[in-house]
Amino acid sequence: MGDVITMTFLSIIVAGFVVGIVVGLTGMGGGALMTPALIFLGVGETTAVVTADLTAAAVYKTGGAIVHKREGSPNMKLAKWLIIGSVPMALLGPYLIDWVAADKDELDHLLKLAIGFALLFAATTYALRLWIGLRRVRQGQDNWDDDPAVRIVPTLLVGMLGGLLVGITSVGSGSVIMIALLMLYPGLSAVKLVGTDLVQAVPLVLAAAISNITLHGLDWSLLIPLLIGSVPGTVIGSHIAPRVPQSFIRRGIVIVLTMSGVALLDKAGWAPLGAGEDDTHPILIAGIGLAMVVLVPLVWGVIRRTQGMPMFGSPTVAELEDPHYRPGIIGMKRTDA
Repeated sequence: MGDVITMTFLSIIVAGFVVGIVVGLTGMGGGALMTPALIFLGVGETTAVVTADLTAAAVYKTGGAIVHKREGSPNMKLAKWLIIGSVPMALLGPYLIDWVAADKDELDHLLKLAIGFALLFAATTYALRLWIGLRRVRQGQDNWDDDPAVRIVPTLLVGMLGGLLVGITSVGSGSVIMIALLMLYPGLSAVKLVGTDLVQAVPLVLAAAISNITLHGLDWSLLIPLLIGSVPGTVIGSHIAPRVPQSFIRRGIVIVLTMSGVALLDKAGWAPLGAGEDDTHPILIAGIGLAMVVLVPLVWGVIRRTQGMPMFGSPTVAELEDPHYRPGIIGMKRTDA
């Protein structure tokens, strides 16, 4: 029994449980948090971590997609074209980076670089998503259009980009595709946005998992504890979400994504940072995190002021993502009168 229940086994369960709670609380952060967490735990090669994370995500995303499908929230026409674009690229992505890498060490190095940049990209797209929501609230937009005419070529391209990113790094099935949908279909309500993203993410993540399993195999010693931890964590997070301040959690995720991205680039020896050889500069990473804790609220406040709102207060980050939120007159400073 001691050979099975090891410290590594338990650490993966704990990591899966914590990330699962975050996913349940916020609906975001699965691959973007789980993959770097497992890499920093040192529980396996980067290829094994990406493959196990994708396989676990295919399990818990399927459950979320089924719930949204039953409630009628996905836009199936949009999801169909996203899937047509994303699945082939998710199947191709792992083979492309394996073809570029000269050997196993080079593959591990390239994956850490790719995941590091993907995490920074995910943090940026989430911040952009909030800015779009802020503009929508400021303009008093209530002309929701949950059945827009599908823009086939742009939607296919979004699916292809998301599929390639997920196939290589396991990051981006939610953050990158969701922000692109917001920009292409600004009338799509939040509940439709989330439902559509979840439905298209299932075949995307499954295709990426299959491709990685075919190429690298599946490490069951990673997958089993990951599922044991993440599934109940997601359920618990979903139940306690209404009682937890979403604004702080979501800002925290942006900070963690940024710190993780910088740490992975540092670990991979990216030239501007460049610790390399699996080392990092902890003071630099901690400094970036501390700076973001101080600066993110201030920058967000300045952005609110540019939209004619007070620096702090309503609408909060959670209200911006609430499909039932409608701004009132109080707290909204009009500048176009």
